[in-house]
Amino acid sequence: MMAHPIVVGIDGSESSLRAADWAVDAADRRGRELRMVYASFWEQFEVMSPSVGLSRPEGGMMARNVLAAAQQRVSQRRPAVKVSVEVLTQPPIPALLEEAGSASMIVVGSRGRGQLAGLLLGTVGLGVAARATCPVVVVRGAEPAREGYFQRVLVGIKDVDRPAAVAFAFEEADARQCELRAVHAWLSPAEGGTGRQTERTAADVLARSLAPGKERHPDVRVVERPQRGVQRSALLTAAETADLLVLGAHRRATPVGLHLGLTSHALLQHAACPVAVVPEH
Repeated sequence: MMAHPIVVGIDGSESSLRAADWAVDAADRRGRELRMVYASFWEQFEVMSPSVGLSRPEGGMMARNVLAAAQQRVSQRRPAVKVSVEVLTQPPIPALLEEAGSASMIVVGSRGRGQLAGLLLGTVGLGVAARATCPVVVVRGAEPAREGYFQRVLVGIKDVDRPAAVAFAFEEADARQCELRAVHAWLSPAEGGTGRQTERTAADVLARSLAPGKERHPDVRVVERPQRGVQRSALLTAAETADLLVLGAHRRATPVGLHLGLTSHALLQHAACPVAVVPEH
């Protein structure tokens, strides 16, 4: 397997093809190889099924055809990027979580195929983002944001313990040669905030969080935005003029497994641009 590729999940939907476009652009920017996977049980079923007297299912062939078409699409878009494809005999979430162990990034679309498309691939995206060991990008939003029209990467900073997300945001802004905008929203105790939060303390959180990235990426133009209000609302508004929103993931353990917080969940569902969820180890 190629070393730390960008991995994109393909299911034949238009949303997954838009994710493939985004992923091959990212691979080109970052000098990575692209791995395209289709998670399907059909290959396993075809191997186990007798071929005499029974019609063979066409799911495995469909998966291979979908991947071949997607590979041709991304190769035409970015001919210099090396691309590999594979049909995996697993459900999508376990398959992509396993891929995350050797990937630099997992990329998925925001919707899948069928009448329950929004629910189904939304579940996949949320499930992978909640548990993956590498950054996960859910490609959503209109074409201008997906194609980099705004020339801006946005990072949400809740506190100073989001170094991986900030580092990822700086890397992406540097690769794109665009602006990095950092937002930290705060509320006074009377408004439901915790501690003695003020604009000055919010500015301090931003300054301390961004300092290492500024040192490593001196050419990136950084805009710091301490903002009074609710973080979720501030980021939803800022994402309307961004090409990528980056969030740090501190996962919550629940009786049914790891889950993202309410803010990350809402932004993955409603942001106007692609969203990257970066695990904080």
